[in-house]
Amino acid sequence: MGAIATITNSITNAPLHQMIEQMGISVANAQAALDENSIKTLKALAEKGVEINGETTNLLLLGFVPTFYAFTEASFEMKMEFSMAESEAFSVGASVEADFGIVAASVSASYSRKFDQSASGSSSIAARMVSLPPPENLLEKLKTIKPEL
Repeated sequence: MGAIATITNSITNAPLHQMIEQMGISVANAQAALDENSIKTLKALAEKGVEINGETTNLLLLGFVPTFYAFTEASFEMKMEFSMAESEAFSVGASVEADFGIVAASVSASYSRKFDQSASGSSSIAARMVSLPPPENLLEKLKTIKPEL
């Protein structure tokens, strides 16, 4: 099977709905990992004791909060380019020579047929992530512990 047929077959049989589904699941898994990381950071800030003027407090009560991230968009793009060319050439030539009663004739013919094909494909996945402020409920809870936050 030629390159063009192989790529065309792959594209036309591509399970696009599965690709989109997998991208969505991947983004959801990545978001869950980001959230889990923010929770770990929150716990670390709460456990980290700092002494200031003889008083020990944790970083959370000093106003440090973890950074939260969210995916705002994700895109999947697939491109395919292919070209095919065919050329055909036919030529006939003849010559006659006469020399002292001898006649010679020659005939030549040529035929050529050329095929050229090229194919290329590419795909890309892009995701955009932004940082968000801590959840409002977390800030409200922290304010009940230390009102000046």
